[in-house]
Amino acid sequence: TPHELERQAGGQTDRVNLNQNISQNGHNPSAAPAAQSQIESRPSSPVPTPTAVIPREQWGGKYEFLLSCIGYCVGLGNVWRFPYLCYRNGGGVFLIPYFIMLFVTGVPLFLMELSLGQYGAAGPITVWKCCPLLKGIGIGMLCVSTLVCLYYNVIIAWTFYYLGSSFQSPLPWSCDALANAALCGNATTGNSSTGRALSPTEIFWNEQVLGVVHSEGLHNPGPVRWQLALCLLAAWIIIFLCMLKGIRSSGKVVYVTATFPYFVLIVLIIRGATLEGSLQGVAFYLTPDWGRLANAQVWNDAASQIFYSLGIGVGGLLSMASYNKFDNNVIRDTLVITTGNCCTSFFAGFAIFSILGHMAWRKGVPVREVADTGPGLAFVAYPEALALLPGSVFWSIMFFLMLFMLGVDTLFGNMEGITTAVLDEFPQLRGNTLHKSLFLGLLCFCFYLMGLLLVTNGGIYWFTLIDSFSTSFGLIIITLFMCIGISFFYGVNQFCQDIIDMICHCPPWCTKVLLYFKACWVFFTPFLLLFILTYIFIEMYNTSLHYGSYVYPRWGKALGVCMGATCCLQILIWAIVAICKETGTLKDRFQKAIRPLNSWRVNNLNSAGRTEEHVEPERVEAPFTVTLTDMDFTAMTWEA
Repeated sequence: TPHELERQAGGQTDRVNLNQNISQNGHNPSAAPAAQSQIESRPSSPVPTPTAVIPREQWGGKYEFLLSCIGYCVGLGNVWRFPYLCYRNGGGVFLIPYFIMLFVTGVPLFLMELSLGQYGAAGPITVWKCCPLLKGIGIGMLCVSTLVCLYYNVIIAWTFYYLGSSFQSPLPWSCDALANAALCGNATTGNSSTGRALSPTEIFWNEQVLGVVHSEGLHNPGPVRWQLALCLLAAWIIIFLCMLKGIRSSGKVVYVTATFPYFVLIVLIIRGATLEGSLQGVAFYLTPDWGRLANAQVWNDAASQIFYSLGIGVGGLLSMASYNKFDNNVIRDTLVITTGNCCTSFFAGFAIFSILGHMAWRKGVPVREVADTGPGLAFVAYPEALALLPGSVFWSIMFFLMLFMLGVDTLFGNMEGITTAVLDEFPQLRGNTLHKSLFLGLLCFCFYLMGLLLVTNGGIYWFTLIDSFSTSFGLIIITLFMCIGISFFYGVNQFCQDIIDMICHCPPWCTKVLLYFKACWVFFTPFLLLFILTYIFIEMYNTSLHYGSYVYPRWGKALGVCMGATCCLQILIWAIVAICKETGTLKDRFQKAIRPLNSWRVNNLNSAGRTEEHVEPERVEAPFTVTLTDMDFTAMTWEA
């Protein structure tokens, strides 16, 4: 088989070049201790072929990568999903499991993805040359990323709709608008199912934007809302133009899109602090209800938010890290990005809960009853707060422009995961600018067509279904196998050595921090992932999925389960394919399938500044033979 031939070629090179100075991955061969520890675990590079390798792009600088990752992680999940989960899980108590899950699962898995992508210099699929048995993890990441891209741009379409509506004065969801005079003056106007008064922002969201009042449910989505369809088209055109030149264009865009949202958030926090009743909302945000810690739902939501916000297991991080220079300090980047992401979530919570406190004060109800929980919280609570600001039209434009930039940054990462995976599998596309552009345009157009289902009158029901199951058990299973595969098949010691090799001048604190990460990868992270997975499966059978008062039918829930199952089943399917490609007994096939391919070790040769170090040692002038003696074999045994 091709894999076997590659390994045989690598084995012959091992015997011929046993006592030669051959640098691996651009490292100085004088590092004898590191080289000796890798003799058994690292196959040397295969005999090179004259095939021209199309060089991959690289980030223009380390700040482009950092800003891209921060923009990818700091997204709508921080402003929309994190406060919503706090709201649903009793406020401050949610922060405790959130930070526990962050340090035990989030940060270790984040470092694993960045390191894997940077060391292999390949996308989510090709990078699994380090363990061909687990190639299905990359395919599964691609499936999850596809589902996320499908519905994530719909949120951007909503922000476009609100952005266009913000140019009206007064704002169409404010009490100053003539159409809302009756709503603001009559407190009895409300939802007949809940008996609670509906605010103009809720009426605008449900009737004007979603049109959900005109749909009976999942089985009857109704016609496409042409306003949202145009907004969705505009969103995909902008994504296409920003990604047209790959990381060379998107790397420049993030200088604006990743920094502007912080300015708007700071202004909203300052304004929220001046509102009457804001302290009531902040107290609800920070005061923990200790009894909720016994509820497994709180822990599950904390884990899901970590995965959702950091973008773990989707392939975006792995793809962006693959364009890094080989000697980039991934540990430093991991700590900076994850810290920045979680601090943003925490401070965004102050902005929305101070506003919820003011809304509760105005309505005379507790904070927990001030608004319906759901994806529209950011499109209900925030617009109502914006209507209270002096110069509300200007701040509304700024806010929804911020939401747009947050969403675009995250979508860049998800789309990069898909395009990088395809371009690495079909490198001829990378060398042809026209074909690459056509592929990206076709991909965006297909996403747009599929997304039209989500901008119908009942689109929010399909949106909630995909959101609930795309990043549910399927994503947990993918990351669990990634953690187990790297820790036990590839080898956690080997992986840590790879990280040290990348960080040329590894400071002492890096090696100490790696001990913590090693313990997480081997013990704590898999254990917590199994716990979350068990809870998800138990909860899946015991609870029904609903949006507002609408309860999903059984067939709808089954469809969502099929979405998640399709993603994680890729691991099993491609593992069987990998084993079938090998020869020998089942045990032999398995052992061969978990061994890294020789091309895995030379995959980063296009790193700038390191190519020259590889050219001379890997040059073979002519065929030659070497006669081995008994001393050669005893020397091999002694070194091993």
